[in-house]
Amino acid sequence: MEMLRRSSVFAAEVMEVFDRSPTDKELVSQAKALCRDYINSRLVRAGVSWSKPEYNAPVPGGKLAEVSTILLRLGDELEYIRPNVYRNIARQLNISLHSETVVTDAFLAVAAQIFTAGITWGKVVSLYAVAAGLAVDCVRHAQPAMVHTIVDCLGEFVRKTLVTWLKRRGGWADITKCVVNTDPSLRSHWLVAAVCSFGHFLKAIFFVLLPER
Repeated sequence: MEMLRRSSVFAAEVMEVFDRSPTDKELVSQAKALCRDYINSRLVRAGVSWSKPEYNAPVPGGKLAEVSTILLRLGDELEYIRPNVYRNIARQLNISLHSETVVTDAFLAVAAQIFTAGITWGKVVSLYAVAAGLAVDCVRHAQPAMVHTIVDCLGEFVRKTLVTWLKRRGGWADITKCVVNTDPSLRSHWLVAAVCSFGHFLKAIFFVLLPER
């Protein structure tokens, strides 16, 4: 009961900041909440059970929930275009999931490569798809604690790399513009660009990580 109360309070606090200009800390908290929701959705879809004591789902009907829904919808489109790109991430990177350092370094390396040429919402969606794909791998390989590591890692990456960009756009709610009065073919265009770029990044990161395995 106490955990449920804390989750409700947390969700209310995260949603409240959408009504004003968010701080860096709030943007990171929102990023992590969205990541947990995205990962949970992909774990459910994969039929994988896991323990999620720190999971705080966005309150239905709230602005954060709307952002999460759109993020998941765009992620669905991205993964539909290339169904194999965002699955078996660990195998594609050829990394061990038993080391927190290896998982963290691999995720941050891929994240850095994704945004090498700039930041777009398509690339942000790609980042979340990578995190979720890696999380599914971890749970399937009996490493559920790594899920929280991945969420924290994404939060740290957002803090260092994406916060300024997010603030210029007024926060996470700006992603809703990707699906409002937008031609689906145009949306597919930037999603294809994101997924094609990620395919090249995977190859690049494989060779970057190779000497350390």
